[in-house]
Amino acid sequence: MLVLAFDTATPAVTAALHDGERVLAESTTIDARRHGELLVPTIETVLREAGASLRDVTVLVAGSGPGPYTGLRVGLMTAQALATSLGVPAYGVCTLDAVAYGSGLTEPFLVATDARRKEVFWGHYQDLRTRLSGPAVDRPQELPGEIPLVGAGGRMYAETVGASRLLDAPDYPFAGALAALAAEQLGERDVREVVESGTHPVLSLPLPIYLRRPDARVPSAPKKVSS
Repeated sequence: MLVLAFDTATPAVTAALHDGERVLAESTTIDARRHGELLVPTIETVLREAGASLRDVTVLVAGSGPGPYTGLRVGLMTAQALATSLGVPAYGVCTLDAVAYGSGLTEPFLVATDARRKEVFWGHYQDLRTRLSGPAVDRPQELPGEIPLVGAGGRMYAETVGASRLLDAPDYPFAGALAALAAEQLGERDVREVVESGTHPVLSLPLPIYLRRPDARVPSAPKKVSS
């Protein structure tokens, strides 16, 4: 198994290659405005560092959000296009799940990422593998109180959520953690059938998780002007 994983749902444009046992290569650039420009070169970098080619990849995994509309779609559309051209399966993983897994935490905590508009995307976790609720989008002051918090969304609003709640963990869904989580889940038998049924707790089809309607709207019919 050779898993190529990447995520563009946050300012981290990140990709990694995993052989089912360990991360072979990982590359990340933090830039909220250049997802489309950076993703393919990032993928090329990890393949080159691992001494592999796209034709060696057997599984594709993309972060499915939640995240801002444009950046999120860069990763998911790339996964769908590569899956079609390579003839390999592609899966989606909730971006918050990747942050949680990368934290390594074994006690309850929240993950929060920046949702813009002074809001955060968040989820509640029992441990690094188990999401209890979410994903959801709310203002920082509406997050459940007194629960430890990880992720860039919490750090951005430290004064609101309470700096003492912030734990020392990665702020972003780095692709090494995303790939490792997916590889762990892909070890299950008949995983493809379970994913397609929509009942897998972590893996899904590579489709975006949208928690808001897009800003763009189809124009309504023009108003009639009386003569």
